[in-house]
Amino acid sequence: MSVKPPLTPPEMLCFALYSAAHAMQAAYKPLLDPLGLTYPQYLALAALWSQDGQTVGQVSATLRLDSNTLTPLLKRLEQSGYLTRSRDPADERQVRLNLTERGHAIREQAASVPQCFLDLTGLGQTEAATLRDDLTALRNRMRPR
Repeated sequence: MSVKPPLTPPEMLCFALYSAAHAMQAAYKPLLDPLGLTYPQYLALAALWSQDGQTVGQVSATLRLDSNTLTPLLKRLEQSGYLTRSRDPADERQVRLNLTERGHAIREQAASVPQCFLDLTGLGQTEAATLRDDLTALRNRMRPR
C-alpha cells in the first residue's frame, strides 16, 4: 500500500484561505492608514455604522471575536474619540457602544474604502458577492456542532 505524500502548503485549501486573508489585510492597509484605522478597528466601526447602540456582545457576534479580544480594540476606539462605552441602564451586565460625532464623521471619510478594495481585487460586484457567500457557507459548515 503506497502512502500519499503530504500536501504542500500551496496545495492546501487552508493555506489558500490563510494567505488570501493576509493579502486582503495588506490591501486594506493603504486604504485605512490615511484614516488612522487598523483593519479590525474598521470592522468594528463598520458594525456600528450599520446599527449604532449595539452591545459589546452583539458586535462580538457580528465580528466573530471573543469579547476579551474585542474589548481592548473598543477601548482604543474610545480613547481615539470614535465611540463611547456605557453600561446599559436596563441591564448593567451589558455594555452599549455608541458612536460619537467623530465616529459618525469617519464613516464619510471611509465611504470609498469598499469600492477601492473591490477595485484592487479585480472582481465585479456579482463575483465578489458570490465569493463572499461561498466563503460564508464554508465557514458555517466548519462550525462545531
